[in-house]
Amino acid sequence: MPQTLDQVFAALADPTRRAILAMLLEDDMAVTDVAEPFEVSLAAISKHLGVLTAAGLISQEKRGRVKWCKLEPDAMRNASIWMQGFGQFEPVNLDAFERFLAKELPEGSAEGA
Repeated sequence: MPQTLDQVFAALADPTRRAILAMLLEDDMAVTDVAEPFEVSLAAISKHLGVLTAAGLISQEKRGRVKWCKLEPDAMRNASIWMQGFGQFEPVNLDAFERFLAKELPEGSAEGA
């Protein structure tokens, strides 16, 4: 099932999910290793991983009894192309984009997004 631009941006909207993606830049990781640095439950991390998987940003594979996560960098291609169309976002810096939106949008207007 191909990911949609909305799913990719929704997945990238959460700082925990962005941190997970940054961790997976280094190498494939077991789910328990992904969860280790975060102060949330394994179930919460599993939900984040589910969102990232649904968006196509990562894949998950069971190897023996361990579930592994792998970054799928091509999944961000459409989002990157869309953002680069605005010119001012080259190279794509999602943290800066988030700060920009926080300044520009009135308080509480992003709650339903």
